[in-house]
Amino acid sequence: MSKRLEGHITNPIVFWPDCILVRKMGIKKQLEFVKQEIAKCEREAGRHAGDVSLIAVSKTFEADHIRPALEAGHRVYGENRVQEAKGKWPELQRDFADVELHLIGPLQSNKAKEAVALFDVIHTVDRPKIARAIRLEMEKQNKQLQLFVQINTGNEPQKAGILEEEVDDFIAFCRDDLSLPIKGLMCIPPFDEDPDPHFVTLADIAKRNGLDQLSMGMSGDYDKAIAKGASHVRVGSAIFGKRDYPL
Repeated sequence: MSKRLEGHITNPIVFWPDCILVRKMGIKKQLEFVKQEIAKCEREAGRHAGDVSLIAVSKTFEADHIRPALEAGHRVYGENRVQEAKGKWPELQRDFADVELHLIGPLQSNKAKEAVALFDVIHTVDRPKIARAIRLEMEKQNKQLQLFVQINTGNEPQKAGILEEEVDDFIAFCRDDLSLPIKGLMCIPPFDEDPDPHFVTLADIAKRNGLDQLSMGMSGDYDKAIAKGASHVRVGSAIFGKRDYPL
């Protein structure tokens, strides 16, 4: 078992048989279970109820798979790809207009126009080019988004995010030069490492830059993230089940 999975939240009913009725019931029950676990983690960490926002990560899932969670009243969702989100969320938003949509995957500058039009929050601002593109599109569309800077706390070459030693200057650039509404920071710790030090690092960087929102923690480690001050946790498989990625 990897270090990342040891001692974390487990739920014996995460995966349900793939029939429509059972799947819908399963998603609603799993969503409620995760919300109860988040509330428990808030209490154990001495935090106020409702401090943590649950982003239900719906990447790779079709609209019909997401709908049960919407019908259960959940309204905050995360997607990795602009094009995928564009293909399913406009239809869902016709029925559920109060959805808050978060982009949690890497963003290319040529997708900035569509991203600003579709999303309410972007968690992956990580370089000057994309910061400028977002700023330009927010002005053109007269739309104000909430933005998070993504930090590559594990210094992984294959992963998006600005390096820790560059982040203070980048935050200052976004705020002072571009007047961007930077609300917080985001990280994705290396899968095979204890996430705690990465969560602590993110919280320290946020504190010294006067930021109080931390997007950190996923299905396997959101308990630890909440204990370290997460304001947003990104939970997908614990709600929607196993993903079938294309080969």
